[in-house]
Amino acid sequence: MKKILIAEDDELIAALERDYLEAAEFEVVIASDGFEGMRLATEEEYALILLDVMLPGPSGFDICREVRRNKNTPIIMVTARKEDVDKIRGLGLGADDYIIKPFSPSEMVARVRAHIRIHERLLSEAREPVKTQVIEVGGLKIDTLSHRVFVNGSEVALTNKEYELLCFLASNPNIVFSKDALFDRIWGMDACGDTSTVTVHINRIREKIEEDTANPRYIETVWGAGYRFTIL
Repeated sequence: MKKILIAEDDELIAALERDYLEAAEFEVVIASDGFEGMRLATEEEYALILLDVMLPGPSGFDICREVRRNKNTPIIMVTARKEDVDKIRGLGLGADDYIIKPFSPSEMVARVRAHIRIHERLLSEAREPVKTQVIEVGGLKIDTLSHRVFVNGSEVALTNKEYELLCFLASNPNIVFSKDALFDRIWGMDACGDTSTVTVHINRIREKIEEDTANPRYIETVWGAGYRFTIL
C-alpha cells in the first residue's frame, strides 16, 4: 500500500484528505505542524507529500526546499491563497503541483494518483535493461537510462518535471516549442496551472546547468515564440 504524508494544521481538512485517500487505498500519515512535517518528510519515505503552505513552525516552502535537497518524492502544495507569487514560489522550490483551498477531494485524489504514476513511470524507465542513451552537448550530459544529469562531470539534482522538460527539449534540438506546447507535453492538457509554470522550471534548469544564466548556452529563449535547446 502506497504511503502519503499530509502536512496540514487544519484538523478538518487533514481528516477530509485522509478519508478520501484511505478510501482510494492509500496509507496516510498526518503531521499537524511544520516541525513534525519536516521530520517525517526528510526521514521517512513516501509515495507523495501533500504539503500545506502555512504551517506552525517551518512553512510548507521550508519543507519543500529541504526535501528537494536529497529526494525526488512528488510534492503537491496546498494553499488557501490565490496569488500567483505563492504558486510560482512553490513550483520554483521544486513542487510538482499545487491545489487551492477549497478544493474537490476527488480532484485531489486524482492528482495524487497522476503524480505517483508519473514518478513510477520515470523510475521504471530508469530501470529498463535497454541500451543506454546519452545526450551530450558541450559540458552537459543527460543519461536517459539512469535519469541523471551532469555538468562538466559533476552531477546536478533535478526534480522530475525539470528532468522531463530538459530531456524533452534536448531530445528535440534546435526546434522552438511554445510555452503552451511545453506545458501540454510535460504537465498534460488537464493539469492545473498556466504557462508561467514553464518559465519557472526553465529558469530553475538554467540555474543548475548554465554557467551564465543571463546568456544561456543550452536553452535559448526565442522571444515571442518559446524555447529551444540549441546545438551549434
